[in-house]
Amino acid sequence: MSKIQTLTDHNIKKIVYSDFFTDFSRNSVTGQLNKKTNAEAVKQSVRNLLLTDRYERPFQPKIGSGLKGLLFENFTPGLRLRAKKMIEEVFDNHEPRAELIRVDVGGNPDFNSLSFQILFRIINTTQPETLELILERTR
Repeated sequence: MSKIQTLTDHNIKKIVYSDFFTDFSRNSVTGQLNKKTNAEAVKQSVRNLLLTDRYERPFQPKIGSGLKGLLFENFTPGLRLRAKKMIEEVFDNHEPRAELIRVDVGGNPDFNSLSFQILFRIINTTQPETLELILERTR
């Protein structure tokens, strides 16, 4: 999953978060797996957690959000609140590298789609990051 490395630069410790690309692509020169670092690594991790349903990962039944299941329900104001709650739980329970600032939930009930704009801050940084995600029913 994620790996934390500590680097020393002029006696200042800096934490670098890194994850592999989800397609496990390799660097053409070195042959090593490509990595995403810092904000991109955390965004990839959050996206994966949100798109994973509970009980989808073997031996890890608590990991996931259940957001996909909301696409099959009636579009109501309560649905938005449940989606926000699910996203908050993912950040609280599974992503210690980030602190959630705000979640905006939108949607298009005619096309059975939900859109999310998630504003968060990586721990030990001041700059907020934004992750935008759209979920659509395919059938």
